[in-house]
Amino acid sequence: MFDGIVDFIAQTGYLGVFLLMVLENLFPPIPSELIMPLAGFAAAKGELSASGVLLAGTAGSVFGALPWYYAGYFFGSERLKRLAGRFGRWMTISPREVDSASAWFERHGWKATLFGRLIPAIRTLISTPAGMVAMPMRAFLLYSTLGSLVWITALTGAGYMLHGQYHVVADYIDPLSKVVVLAVVGLYLYRLVTHKEEKPQA
Repeated sequence: MFDGIVDFIAQTGYLGVFLLMVLENLFPPIPSELIMPLAGFAAAKGELSASGVLLAGTAGSVFGALPWYYAGYFFGSERLKRLAGRFGRWMTISPREVDSASAWFERHGWKATLFGRLIPAIRTLISTPAGMVAMPMRAFLLYSTLGSLVWITALTGAGYMLHGQYHVVADYIDPLSKVVVLAVVGLYLYRLVTHKEEKPQA
C-alpha cells in the first residue's frame, strides 16, 4: 500500500493529494496519517512543493467534510433518529447516540469543529452534528479549514523531515497501513454484532 500511494501521488500530483483526502473524509480506507506524510516525502524529493501539498491536502479535507455536513443539515436530528431506529444495526448508531452527538455539539459549537478536526476518526464524523444544528456555513468552513490545516501541516512536516529515512519508514508504514484498514473493518463488524436495537423517542 505504501508504494501504491507514493506512485499515485507521483503520477497525479496535487490533484491526487486532493482526491485522496476527499476520499479519506468520505470513507477512510486510507487515513490521512498515511496520505499526508507520503505527500511530504514527495515534497522533500522536489516532486511537489510543500505549500502546494498543504493547500491540496487542506482543500481535500474540507471538501470531503461537506457531504457529512449536508447529510446532517438536510436529514436533521429527528430524521436521523428515525433512520437509526430502522437501520441502526447497519449504521452502527442508535437514536440515543444521535441525540448525544447533537447535544454535545450544541454545548461546544465552534470548538468542537476546530479541535475535532485534529482527532483521528472524530475528524470525519464531527461534520454531521455541525449540520444537524445548522452551524453557519461560513463558520463551519473557517474552523474546519483551520483545524485541517494544523493537522495536515503536522503530518506533511513529519513526512518531509523523514525523507532521508524513506525506505526505513516504508518498512513500518506499509504493514501499519494494512493494520489500520483491518482495524476500521474490525471496529465496524464489532459495532454491527454488538449493536442493540433501540426505537427513537416519540
